[in-house]
Amino acid sequence: MEQLIGILKYNPNASFVFTHYLFWLFFGFVLLGNALLYKRSVLRNAFLFLVSLFFYYKAGGYYYFLLIFSSIVDYSIGLAIAKSKTKLFRKVFLLISLMVNLGLLGYFKYTYFLSDLIKQLSGYQFNIQNYFSVFTNAVFDTQLDVSKIILPVGISFFTFQTISYSIDVYRNRIKPVTNILDFGFYVSFFPQLVAGPIVRAWEFIPQLYQKYQLSHRWFWWAVWLIMGGLFKKMVISDYLSVNLVDRVFDAPMMYSGIELVVGAYAYALQIYCDFSGYTDIAIGVALILGFRLPENFNRPYMATSLTDFWRRWHISLSSWLRDYLYIPLGGNRNGTVRRSVNLLITMVLGGLWHGAGWLFVVWGALHGFGLLLEKLFKSLLKLKGMVMPKFIGFLFTFHFVVLTWIVFRSPNLETLRLFFIRIQSAFSIYSFQHMFESYAYVLVVFFIGYMLHWLPVELKKTIKVNLIQSHVVIKLILVIVFGVVIYQFSLINVKPFIYFRF
Repeated sequence: MEQLIGILKYNPNASFVFTHYLFWLFFGFVLLGNALLYKRSVLRNAFLFLVSLFFYYKAGGYYYFLLIFSSIVDYSIGLAIAKSKTKLFRKVFLLISLMVNLGLLGYFKYTYFLSDLIKQLSGYQFNIQNYFSVFTNAVFDTQLDVSKIILPVGISFFTFQTISYSIDVYRNRIKPVTNILDFGFYVSFFPQLVAGPIVRAWEFIPQLYQKYQLSHRWFWWAVWLIMGGLFKKMVISDYLSVNLVDRVFDAPMMYSGIELVVGAYAYALQIYCDFSGYTDIAIGVALILGFRLPENFNRPYMATSLTDFWRRWHISLSSWLRDYLYIPLGGNRNGTVRRSVNLLITMVLGGLWHGAGWLFVVWGALHGFGLLLEKLFKSLLKLKGMVMPKFIGFLFTFHFVVLTWIVFRSPNLETLRLFFIRIQSAFSIYSFQHMFESYAYVLVVFFIGYMLHWLPVELKKTIKVNLIQSHVVIKLILVIVFGVVIYQFSLINVKPFIYFRF
């Protein structure tokens, strides 16, 4: 009994993620409840809402109260906006939603960043306290640390979901949800709660009222998504992280230039496999439960331009920024200068969304200026009646993205500076032999990862169809083989998904 209670309690030192066996025990319980209640949609949705709250409790502790608070606020505001008879009141309620959601996000994510900035500009030092911990200690008699603000898991994702809901109700794109349990379920649905994709209400909420359906074809597609996601994360991403990427970015002066260059390209593969792996698992888990989540990645390193890259990378965020920031700022409707300013603002804020640090701002700005130069270059080519060859566009885009990933991954400005200095000063052709001798297995995983990413679309479709249509015995054998490979590559200490900290 004590062991069961221990499992149910929040443990900040124990991972509760897709790569841990405890999650799959939890998911087995969810499947059992879903199987018992799938014909009664109201009870089923209520059950899934409760287990989603439990999932967030296990992942983030008492911060699940923030999730409930945010859900109650935006549910109420959605109703208030719909009932308001004047545009002024509708705007007021929308403004309240923005202030509450962005206020929570700003406090937990950017307090230290803004405090340091103010200290540098004025010399004034803020006395920072975690008021949520103060409240929790007073109400629940806990012993949480009040001196440090901890970023709640997934807050960047669920606040953007609730903001998009309020804006869509304001724009009359959707009608407000009248059942608070349905709305809470939309906000807290556990597969995508902590790292996306960011789901719009008009995409998800209608599915709550549909009859549960899961065909043989869709079940096995979900299984392959889950196995593929685990393979990306545990075999490719984690292996590259532990055996090369973390080392070269933590202490670049200890490695040769070629090790740093390969480390940069390895990080590009690591972050893609880590994040898209999470998304694949989330989509697969949701699909088994009868819900379809939007695509979040579409082979981004096949992009032939930066614009194309942002249509393929973290699609739910880039489309969110387009619909709720870039277009409201004016988009491309007011001339070239205004369009350029709007684009830069959007990309800089998109960079800042990823983290409270200047390197994230620089990363976003680099992509913003890159997009501007790309549009200028295409305009010049168009005037001359020329078109950029796709392969040239692919080479430029891929290497530019990898270059900016170095900025994104570097822990601080000094490490970034040393990284580039070391590449310039210690790059030797003789280092290749050392690279092959010391990192043979890393290079094999590196090669497999990129080759799987760059497989022709038609070949991938053929493999997908054949896997789904193959005999059940073959499917089970493949699942076992994948499981054994994934287990062999698994680490003693489970590495969290990269986007958990964003």
